[in-house]
Amino acid sequence: MIKVSDYIVNKLARYGIKHVFMISGGGAMHLNDSFGKCTDIQYICNHHEQASAMAAEGYARVNQKLGVVCVTTGPGGINALNGVFGQWTDSVPVLYISGQVKNETTLSSCPELNLRQLGDQEVDIVNVVKPITKYAEIVKNPHEIGRVLDKAIYIATHGRPGPVWIDVPIDVQAAMVNEDHLIRYDKSEDAINTNITELKSKIDEIIELLKISKRPVIIAGHGIRISNAQEMLLEVLEKLKIPVVTTINGFDLIPSNNNLFAGRIGTVATRSGNFVLQNSDLVISIGSRNNVRQISYNWEYFARAAKKVLIDIDPIELKKPTISPDIAINADAGDFLTAFKKRIEKIQLPSWQNWIEWTKKRKELYPVVLPEYKELTESVHPYYFMEILSKCYKDDTLTVAGNGTAFLVMFQAGIVKKNQRFIWNSGNASMGYDLPAAIGACFANNKKDIICLAGDGSIMMNIQELQTIYHYQLPIKLFILNNDGYISIKQTQTNFFDGRLTACSKESGVSMPDFIKIAEAFNLSTVKIETQHNLEEQIRSILNTPGPVICEVKLTPDYIFSPKLTSEHLPDGKMISKPLEDMYPFLDREEFKSNMLIPEAYNG
Repeated sequence: MIKVSDYIVNKLARYGIKHVFMISGGGAMHLNDSFGKCTDIQYICNHHEQASAMAAEGYARVNQKLGVVCVTTGPGGINALNGVFGQWTDSVPVLYISGQVKNETTLSSCPELNLRQLGDQEVDIVNVVKPITKYAEIVKNPHEIGRVLDKAIYIATHGRPGPVWIDVPIDVQAAMVNEDHLIRYDKSEDAINTNITELKSKIDEIIELLKISKRPVIIAGHGIRISNAQEMLLEVLEKLKIPVVTTINGFDLIPSNNNLFAGRIGTVATRSGNFVLQNSDLVISIGSRNNVRQISYNWEYFARAAKKVLIDIDPIELKKPTISPDIAINADAGDFLTAFKKRIEKIQLPSWQNWIEWTKKRKELYPVVLPEYKELTESVHPYYFMEILSKCYKDDTLTVAGNGTAFLVMFQAGIVKKNQRFIWNSGNASMGYDLPAAIGACFANNKKDIICLAGDGSIMMNIQELQTIYHYQLPIKLFILNNDGYISIKQTQTNFFDGRLTACSKESGVSMPDFIKIAEAFNLSTVKIETQHNLEEQIRSILNTPGPVICEVKLTPDYIFSPKLTSEHLPDGKMISKPLEDMYPFLDREEFKSNMLIPEAYNG
């Protein structure tokens, strides 16, 4: 006989789980005790359940395995929801195990009454999380734990990955069961099988399109990383020799010095990437859900002259009311690339060297980091900072970033080297993600050095996790990008409301503390970068310092994200949304036209 909570923990250990992120609570007391006495799993204590959730995401993204979170009933589960949603949008496998009040005082024991609450601190967490999880179930019968746990693990890690949730009432946690008599899960219920015959047929269609294409391009998406197919992608590119552009979550798939790398795409991206995408006549999108941030709000103009081939493991993504694919392939990115590579090895395809040279010229003409950024003397420009920081990285450096400047500017200006990882959450893009995710990533990376990039506004959302860094002595180099508030909101309000600022700066209600003093209060080493003088030397000194370091970077207050997509005010007062290729600051119209191989979307 074994206690249910012990069974859960032992099963996770046998599955290969090494860490669980948690905050203890009375409703999860048996789960807490079982994790505490397990010698094969280390429990990591955060100071907020949101942080535990985001740490588990960072952990899962780095080791590409299941992250695990344990929380208590009521507020414990509710606090984790922000992290759950980010994993739902970005396809990250995380298992949540929550404690719950005893069975007889759960709302599920009397559903006909439509009560708001029955048990103490109870919330019907399963029905709360169902819309943002792949699977959620309360374990009412102790003998169901074998089926429920196995199903949760399988569903989280198969098909399109994502979060799952198991709610375990306290009396079920404490119940004794015979492992041999547990109800078991048949994974054939949820198995996903690729139709190989159909896949081969669709690949033949792609080959025919390639044979007549003059300007093909591959979009490399996050699904390639999820399926561990990044090396296969490079092999396919080497064989095809066609340009490739990267997405926000696919940022680290292609080294910046790769001969075929043409840029990064999206509403805040690189001119070269968007010019290449928009001028193409064939787009092969692999493992990208092509969200609105990537294809713009004017999606009808997305690669408008191109045939579009979309490969996605989620069939629903292929039916979205945005892009209408000419060829839709419901398949794992790795399965597709494997089959595609076999097929193209047997045939002769055209040379696209002239097209490649055209894409290279766009990169030369339109660098993201402009000369004037480097000339600042009294503060630091974020674009220059990101360029120099990434230049200082070793080949295997791992970076975690929050929302706003921390990841947008790195996405635009960062230099990617082979085997590097850059982790951020794109779909939810929550402030407060950076520090907890870096903690999880550090544990997954065997407590090796981690770079963490956080805006001053973002770090305030989970600043308590500095204690977690100190407690575990994690060698995280945290760069706090201080722009005196919420720069993204400042830019929006400046553009749309005649410069009136509300709740985004010190003058409008949002002030920031002295981060150096705060870090020192947590007994952490501190550095402050206030100018660009000897910037590379300053950064290298921090990166070479053992243990955790908190560095505040004083950014220039008046920068904008550039280039980026924006609306244009017309003389008649109307506003139009520009297509992806026409980014702000707007190019001279003759220069812009010289970069277009297809007709303009419209004349503005």
